[in-house]
Amino acid sequence: MIAEQTQAALVTDWSKIETDNPAPGIKRQMVVGQNVMMVRFTFEPFLVTAEHTHPHEQMTLVLKGRIKFIISGEERIVSAGDVLHFPPHNRHGATMLDEEVVLIDIFSPIREDFLSQNHLR
Repeated sequence: MIAEQTQAALVTDWSKIETDNPAPGIKRQMVVGQNVMMVRFTFEPFLVTAEHTHPHEQMTLVLKGRIKFIISGEERIVSAGDVLHFPPHNRHGATMLDEEVVLIDIFSPIREDFLSQNHLR
């Protein structure tokens, strides 16, 4: 018999979650579960994230600002309230437009590459 691991439920607010800076102009906060993670990013205006792919499924909710996404070679302008879905291995990148951008990314499975010694699972 395999013992099932359980985690305690988490109720918190973003002000209590540690912020790191994975690159200049980017702030990141993470809530990590067993199979899914939620990441709140804050980007400075005009910041560019290079086109990339990853094996994780990603959902993005734009909370603030406007972003020019390149999705599978197609340009899309999105803004607060828009939701994007990136299947695994979908090529995408983004350019923040003329104001600060805040968005929520949800990944499954967990982005192990985002985790550091300061972020425990």
